[in-house]
Amino acid sequence: MLDRAVIDALFPADLPEPEHWEQQYPARDLPGGALVTRLGPSPTGSLHLGGVYVGLIDQDVARRSGGRYLVRIEDTDQSREVEGILEQFERGFSYFGLAADEDLDRGGDYGPYQQSARERIYLSYVRHLLRQGKAYLDFATKEELAAITQRQQATKLPTGYYGSWAIWRDADPADVQAKLDAGAPYVVRFRAPDDTGARARFTDAIRGPLEAEANRNDVVILKSSDQSPRLPTYHFAHAVDDHLMRVNLVIRGDEWISSVPVHQQLFDALGFEPITYAHIAPLMKQEGGSKRKLSKRKDPEASVDFFIEAGYPAEAVLYYLRGLVNGRLAEMPLEQALTEPINLAECGVAGPLVDLVKLDDIAADHIATLSGAEILEAVRGWAGRFDPELRRVLDEEPDLALRALAVEREGAENPRKDLKKWSEFRAVYGFFFPQLHAAVTGPEDERIAALGVDPAVVAAVARDFAADYRQLDDGQEWFDQIRTVAAKHGFARNAKEFKKNPEGFPGSIREASQIIRIALTGSTRSPDLHAITQALGQEEVLGRIAALTK
Repeated sequence: MLDRAVIDALFPADLPEPEHWEQQYPARDLPGGALVTRLGPSPTGSLHLGGVYVGLIDQDVARRSGGRYLVRIEDTDQSREVEGILEQFERGFSYFGLAADEDLDRGGDYGPYQQSARERIYLSYVRHLLRQGKAYLDFATKEELAAITQRQQATKLPTGYYGSWAIWRDADPADVQAKLDAGAPYVVRFRAPDDTGARARFTDAIRGPLEAEANRNDVVILKSSDQSPRLPTYHFAHAVDDHLMRVNLVIRGDEWISSVPVHQQLFDALGFEPITYAHIAPLMKQEGGSKRKLSKRKDPEASVDFFIEAGYPAEAVLYYLRGLVNGRLAEMPLEQALTEPINLAECGVAGPLVDLVKLDDIAADHIATLSGAEILEAVRGWAGRFDPELRRVLDEEPDLALRALAVEREGAENPRKDLKKWSEFRAVYGFFFPQLHAAVTGPEDERIAALGVDPAVVAAVARDFAADYRQLDDGQEWFDQIRTVAAKHGFARNAKEFKKNPEGFPGSIREASQIIRIALTGSTRSPDLHAITQALGQEEVLGRIAALTK
């Protein structure tokens, strides 16, 4: 074991003792049973949908218990940090209403909420373990570590740095001093307990009692001495931060279950009270006949930005995710499900599937319940960032936008559900706006030509329809104008009649009405034609029909 003076010389002279930090971050003054949860996103990549999934659970269980929910940026791996990612985190949490009670922006009494700013805290506790002989300096090179692994594999032994394989675990202090004098870089390793036959046992808040082999590896707790700042590994930072921030429930993915034995040993060595863990199953993706984890590398929908850029209503996504957390919530109406408590005991242990088709249905159902004004405001907000032209048009034509949104929605027993996300507004409703509408170029326009009607007949139908056009309130009377023009130009009264004698007619009433529909909407599929004309107004209707007479 190294002399205390040698150990202390490795650290800043003014480094506080652990007691200083214990006093600075006292036990929280919260009611009995209050839960303090945290989310620890890493700035090495964009916010995963799973981050929102865990965050909504963290927020719900903490606040319902009278506790606190905090977000801590876990940026100890600074070499892989992505520029601008912290702003993306805040954007994602804000969009889904998952703002923390304490975080990097909002602050709090238990900060800093960014691990790279907590270097002195970690160093105090590393020094404390070194003084007690519960940690040691390790100078092993990458080549030496690789050779150890090769020999272990060759003899079919568990790989790792432990026991006699840990070449610096019981090194002579003189050899350690010689390395220090030579300026050799080192890491600090935790000295795992010698009882290799021990078992790690704990009760998971979701999975119940679990048991595993105790950790045997001397894990690195402080990274190489030639780095600045001197930052810990995840394992050690997790133990120190969760203790000092007084977190008492850690909700995280089940890939961390295997780390619990290490964390238990660290908590015990540091004299910290153990924490309750709740390991959730990861979000999954169906691929052929099997399931796999939702991957940011393979699946666009794994990134939170996918949902923001597409303009999915946040409420619909949250409702869907809450239904994946607790199946009973998926059976409730959206408004109720968003206010019902999440129960950890009801979380499944099999990874739930992320099904965008299902989410689209949920989003369409939700949007169908919104007023035109609510939809317009949401689309304007989305377009302000992702479609400036659409935002400008909506700002110029708010009344037209509301009339368009009223078509087959307001007062309808079964309102239209053709809008699933705000990015679809242009495709679904764009034709209402002259600035966005792709007008027909004439009777030979390819969209009209696809009907198979002679261009001369198309032009004649358009001229006669416009000549006697009236903007009528009654939908049946309005459509009679198309019937009259169709009959005048020899169109069959129905598709059946036309099918019997296709050579005897230029088309059926269907083709005649489609001529008008394409002129007004640019498509053969649209809401009710009469309702569209009521929204457009007579002048715009006649202007669009006139394009077929050129």
